[in-house]
Amino acid sequence: MSQPVPHGALELMVLRTLQTMGPLHGFGIARRIEQISGAALELNQGTIYPLLIRLVQEGKIKAAWGVSDNKRRARFYSLTRLGEKHLTAETREWERVASLLARFLPEAK
Repeated sequence: MSQPVPHGALELMVLRTLQTMGPLHGFGIARRIEQISGAALELNQGTIYPLLIRLVQEGKIKAAWGVSDNKRRARFYSLTRLGEKHLTAETREWERVASLLARFLPEAK
């Protein structure tokens, strides 16, 4: 990644991307996160794939083989019911923390 993100933030970004976009392969997830970040983040295979494997092992996402746009075999990831619940809880927690931190930061002029 070109910019460090707080612990747990990338997981939230991946889960939210899958919730919004539906099933995607790892490369597609990484490119979408980079796009939304305005290129502030740059994800590589060593960053995204270990996270995807962990999320599958935790049952937050599931993986299935499919064919990508360039006609190559790829694993497509999608959100599970557990992943939806986790995303809802984590979103609330991040909103709480952001609200708390905003109290300590100067207002934009």
